[in-house]
Amino acid sequence: VETNIILLLDKAYILPQPFGVVLIIGAWNYPFLLISAPLLGAIAAGNCVVIKPSEKAPETAKVLKKLIPQYLHKDCFHVVTGGIPETSDLLKERFDYIFYTGSPGVGQKIREASNKYLTPVTLELGGKSPVYIDDETEARFIEIAKKTLLEFFGDDPETSPHLARVVNDDHFQRIVKFLNSGKIAVGGDYDAKERYIAPTILIDVKETDSVMQEEIFGPVLPIITVHSPEEAIELINKREKPLTLYLFTTNNSILKMFEKSTSSGSMCVNDTMVHLSVDTLPFGGVGMSGMGKYQGKFSFDTFSHKRSILVRSLNVFGEYLGKARYPPYSDTKTKILKAFLVKRPNFIPPFLPQILIFLLGMATAFILKEVLKLSSNGSHPKTL
Repeated sequence: VETNIILLLDKAYILPQPFGVVLIIGAWNYPFLLISAPLLGAIAAGNCVVIKPSEKAPETAKVLKKLIPQYLHKDCFHVVTGGIPETSDLLKERFDYIFYTGSPGVGQKIREASNKYLTPVTLELGGKSPVYIDDETEARFIEIAKKTLLEFFGDDPETSPHLARVVNDDHFQRIVKFLNSGKIAVGGDYDAKERYIAPTILIDVKETDSVMQEEIFGPVLPIITVHSPEEAIELINKREKPLTLYLFTTNNSILKMFEKSTSSGSMCVNDTMVHLSVDTLPFGGVGMSGMGKYQGKFSFDTFSHKRSILVRSLNVFGEYLGKARYPPYSDTKTKILKAFLVKRPNFIPPFLPQILIFLLGMATAFILKEVLKLSSNGSHPKTL
């Protein structure tokens, strides 16, 4: 890294080091991905990992508990299954880093538990991720949505092999209650025995309706009609900062307006979800939607402590430049320090010390040669 002029001949660098033992707590909605993605970063950074899969995805937890010991060192990687009691017991232990994916409410409890040992955390939380569709009417959107759903799932979505079911009974009952918000414009059918809910669009939804108070995790889309992008931005900014903001527009000024006037963990324009496939983009929340980033190289950075290292060369030139640090102090020394404590110019290469030593060696050899020549000429009498 660059240094100041006083340290011109010295070496400064950043050494990434593993934190140590990391706790990764996954979620049920992407039960394998939300464990494996941070796990890869933790391994790449050199950490040992305790893995806690979600108890709401028990089959995935069983697979992880079986496979992890087969392919990773048993002394460094452990899978702990179970529910809230097991997670609470884990949080009593002293970890070097905690990575959690889940709800904001549990995220706050994770943060509180981490404070005991000042353990750093990444919290991948969530909340409502708004979608603003520019220059579109509600009626036309619903018309297009109906055609698209028919194309995707046919006349009877319940028989389609391409439509999944709700993960468990508790979530099914929670989502069914959302159908009482606003009016059903599309879908609305459900089957408790199959945990099936038809793709549903709700209109005339109010901000105070239950469907607008938490993440849905189901095939229900509530629509709130606004009359301008400014009104949409005002509505978004009244709520907690989202994990992702989605915007559909071909108007660059609208895009810049949303970039400047809103805050979210990420933003995806004219599509949904696909920004997660770009591993050169960090993924994470802001505010109540989380803290910290990961994905690709950012996962390595998340699980690495950036250790700053300075190696002084103990050369005479460097000590001469730095002697103004020592007492007795004077105005002259203060001026010298101010002059030297500036950023090293970008054009100075990191291998400058080697160049200077080489040039000094060449100069010394030349001087020595000339001295020997003069000495040789002076030791013999001249002849006529």
